[in-house]
Formats: sequence, C-alpha cells, structure tokens
Amino acid sequence: MAYTRGNLAVKERARQEQVQQQRYRETTKVVTRRRELPIREKLLYLLTLVACIVIAGMLISRYAHIYQINYSINTASKDISKLQTNIAQLKIQKERLENQIVPTAKQQGYIEPTREPIRVEKQAAK
Repeated sequence: MAYTRGNLAVKERARQEQVQQQRYRETTKVVTRRRELPIREKLLYLLTLVACIVIAGMLISRYAHIYQINYSINTASKDISKLQTNIAQLKIQKERLENQIVPTAKQQGYIEPTREPIRVEKQAAK
C-alpha cells in the first residue's frame, strides 16, 4: 500500500472513480419523524398545566379579595373623616346653644335661683 502513492496507474484509476462518482452521485435525504409522546407523559404534562392554572387562579382570587378589602378600608376611612368633621361642627353648635341658654331664659322672664335651699311642702294624702 505504501507504494501506491507513486504508482500512476492507481492515480489514474482514482480519477476515473471520481468522475463516475460525480456522474452518478446519489443524494439521500434522511427524513426523521417525531415520535408521539406516550399517554402517561401527556397526562403528566396536562396535570402539571392544570395545577399551574389552579394555583394561578387561587393567587388571583386572593389578590382580588385583598384589593376589595383595601377599597372598603379606604371608603370607611373617608366616611370616618367626614363624620369627625360633622361631630366637630355639632360640638361647636352645642357650645353656642349652651351659651345662649342663660340670656334667652332671662329674656323670657326666668329668675336665677338664690342660694337658699328650695323647700317643697308635701301635701297630705287624700
């Protein structure tokens, strides 16, 4: 075999083989078909997907509940602040009315009580 490199007959033959290979060059295309997944693996994927959807639904519902609670807290705090301002106004009105009691009573003819104790006489039972 070592001598074949210098042999012209062998080289000529190699050229002829190359020419023939070029003329009748066959091309083969390898077609690979994807295998279907086994039923168990499909079920596993389906169950995993369903579990993820259920967990996501639970989280979303919890966040919606938290949002609803926060909204009701905000409305309650607004109502409380309105009621506090209303209470402050009513206290001011109460103080004004208390201050007006004595002058209106004097205008209507009432006399302030003296320091002497008031005596109530009991009537005899009939």
